[in-house]
Parts: sequence; structure tokens; C-alpha cells
Amino acid sequence: MKRANQSVLLLFLLMISFSASEIFGQEFRTPRPSPNASVTQTIGVTDVTIHYSRPGVKNRTIWGELVPYNQIWRTGANEVTSITFSDPVKVNGNELDAGTYGIHTIPAENEWTIIFSKNTQVGGNSNYKEENAVLKIKVKPVQSEFTERLIFTFDDVTDNSAIVNLSWEKLRVPFTIETATQELTFAKAKNAIDWSVPMQAATYALQSNANLDQAMKWIDASILIDENYWNMRIKAQLLAKTGKKDEAVSVMEKAIDYGSKMVNKPFDFESMSNLLKEWKS
Repeated sequence: MKRANQSVLLLFLLMISFSASEIFGQEFRTPRPSPNASVTQTIGVTDVTIHYSRPGVKNRTIWGELVPYNQIWRTGANEVTSITFSDPVKVNGNELDAGTYGIHTIPAENEWTIIFSKNTQVGGNSNYKEENAVLKIKVKPVQSEFTERLIFTFDDVTDNSAIVNLSWEKLRVPFTIETATQELTFAKAKNAIDWSVPMQAATYALQSNANLDQAMKWIDASILIDENYWNMRIKAQLLAKTGKKDEAVSVMEKAIDYGSKMVNKPFDFESMSNLLKEWKS
């Protein structure tokens, strides 16, 4: 009987242990006075994401008191507000590279300064470093309907632009983001198609001395995607192998020209140069 009681006690202790590990193994959070938020908007093919916190008005005087005028503000609460661009953009006409930036502001009654900074991890205004500012723009605040909690929104979204609004209390602070959507789309399409795959097939055919007609189609497809040293040198050799020496010389000359402009010379640059000399002799 005593052994049975011990077994029951042991089972009970194990159950308590498992329950405790499940409870304390989970992330424990308490509500923040200024809850975290994020918003993402795709402009054309570019994603823009803003991470921020949402302080409330709570019957306080915001502008000029809680948020002093003419002083650096982290633009929210808790951690610094950040904005991420997946591609290069223009902000109010100013170019800004892809990446993540802290949004710091200097509010004033009639004009705000918005600062896009490398400071993205600091926890307060005092940690802001002027040397990390990447872009500063001037914007005009406008009166708007009352908003209890600070919020960022995207309005007037087109394929190439959007207006970002910071709204809090009875104020809205807008700035414009523009993207080169057409150019980005074409560039992304080009990068999505790998020129090296058809070149590899053509290279194998060349080395195997087989299926050369198809190899020429493969190498032409590769060149159509991205003409460069690597695929031009293969096309030149295919032309030479099929008896088109004059065309081979012309194409290899282009290949050598591409290779000579590369930061690091291709591993077979010398052998291709010698092959070109041999064809010309």
C-alpha cells in the first residue's frame, strides 16, 4: 500500500513538473501602455514597412508639452520607430537606398523635420547621433480629425507612389514615397531568369561535341538574358566548331572586351585570348 501511495505521489509530481515547464516555457508578456504596431504597403513591387508603438493622448496636451517643440523625438514610444524599404526609393524627391532606417522627428508648430537615420535600436531620444542621419526632410503638419493613439497610414497609393501619414491627436504629418516601379520590375524580371542555366547546357554540348545546333539555341537564350564574358566565349567556340571562323573571331573579341573590364580577370581569360590569336593567325 505504501509503495502504491509513493507511485501516485511520484506521478502527481511529474504532472506538476510538466505543467510548470509548459507555462514558464512560453513567452510571458504584460500589456504595454503604448502597444507595438506595424504596417506594410506594397508600392508597385516595393515593400515599405513601418514598425512603431502607439502612445495614447489620455487627456494630455501632446504638442509642445508631452512632445516638446524643436527637440529630437523618437516618433512614438518604447523603441525607435523604423521604416524599411525593400528597394531604393525617393522620399519627398530625395533618393534613399533600400534598407532600414530609424524615423526621428523634430516637431515644431508650423514645420517638422523628419530624419531618416542609421539609429534603429536606440531606446530614447538621448541616444540619437547626428552623424547617423542619412536624410532630413521638411514637412508641413496639417490639422485632422482626433486620433487617440498614434498611427501610421498609407494613402493615395499608386503603382509608383504613396503618401505616408503620421497621425496623432489632431495633427497629421505627411510625406511622399516614390518608386521606380517600371525599372525595378524589368530588373527583377531579368534577375529572376538565370542566364547561367542555358549556358551550362551549351557548355556541356560543346565539351561533348554533341547536339551543337541545340547548344547554339541555348547560348543565344543565355546571351539574350544577359550578354557577358562567360556566355560569349562559349558562343565563339561553338561558332568555330561549326566552321564559322569569322563570326567566332568577332564574338570572341567581344568576350575578351567584357573579360578585360571585370574586376577580377576570369580564370580562363588567358587561354581564351590565346585561342583568339590562334583563330586570327
